Amino acid sequence: MAHASDTSRLHGEFKTPGGKLTAVDLEVRNGHLADVSVNGDFFLEPDEALLDINAALEGLPADTTPGELAAAVTARLDPSAVLFGFSPEAIATAVRRALGRATGFADHQWEIIPPTPLSTAMHVALDEVLTHDVGTGARNPTLRFWEWQSPSVVIGSFQSMRNEVDPEGADRHGVTVVRRISGGGAMFMEHGNAITYSIYVPQSLVDGMSFAESYPFLDAWVMDALQKLGIEAWYQPLNDIATDLGKIGGAAQKRLANGGMLHHVTMSYDIDADKMLEVLRIGKEKMSDKGTRSAKKRVDPLRRQTGRTREEIIDVMMSTFRQRYGAVDATLSDDELRRAGELVDSKFGTDGWLYRVP
Repeated sequence: MAHASDTSRLHGEFKTPGGKLTAVDLEVRNGHLADVSVNGDFFLEPDEALLDINAALEGLPADTTPGELAAAVTARLDPSAVLFGFSPEAIATAVRRALGRATGFADHQWEIIPPTPLSTAMHVALDEVLTHDVGTGARNPTLRFWEWQSPSVVIGSFQSMRNEVDPEGADRHGVTVVRRISGGGAMFMEHGNAITYSIYVPQSLVDGMSFAESYPFLDAWVMDALQKLGIEAWYQPLNDIATDLGKIGGAAQKRLANGGMLHHVTMSYDIDADKMLEVLRIGKEKMSDKGTRSAKKRVDPLRRQTGRTREEIIDVMMSTFRQRYGAVDATLSDDELRRAGELVDSKFGTDGWLYRVP
């Protein structure tokens, strides 16, 4: 969020996920920050530390990077100072928003594309097409839900095909394997067994955030929706969504050079764990830090935790996103579908891409 309260005064805000609001009011004089005032509903000890924070930012060039802004604040603060509910990084984001270099959810018109049945290769191709278009400004930031036509495994961009997938199990169960553009782990999908969504955003939305900070930030609305469904969930760094009863989902991201960013999540609704273990090779090393001996125990379906249908859960998620961000419903255009189909032919449907890491 950024706006000018008068001709020269700039204002930016950032709410730390699970924390407090940090606001910054400032001016820019001769290309440098001036008359900086950091404020908000955070907690800070001692009181004088606020003067140090303001002094750290005063006079810095307006094009100072987020990392440099945070580092300047950290360097100026006494090591004994306690920041509760915010951080030097939160201050940096608020400054960047005041300057119009970072954006918040409220700065964009959001669109939602409801579940659309497509081949899994088309889904991963659309992720590339829509991320690119948001980066160029050809499409508004968008939330899109997936729907499956056939059983599939989607492997991460850097995973080994032979290490992740049992070809005999995949053949036996008619499972198609595709590789996506984002990193992370393999996902096993059948019709009705998972909830997957992709969010396409400009990178200005996560300006200055680390990867670890951007995951919970982009999924704050999901935690809200899950809470409405009676589920207390949280992020287990880096990219697992967990509850007291186990892992319910995982996230992955990809940032394009043109400024577009993909963030997507798959949540287990009603996974056939036996079939999954026949199709995926889930080794002991992957489980070594998870506190459980069985991958089967790790995948705790949303169906059991909520008692709701998959469609009801998706409806709650979409309505929560609409209410929070003023999102409007949208569809995939013929041009987007055409370009995604071309990408399936040239990339996502080819052995060259699928086996790029054998």
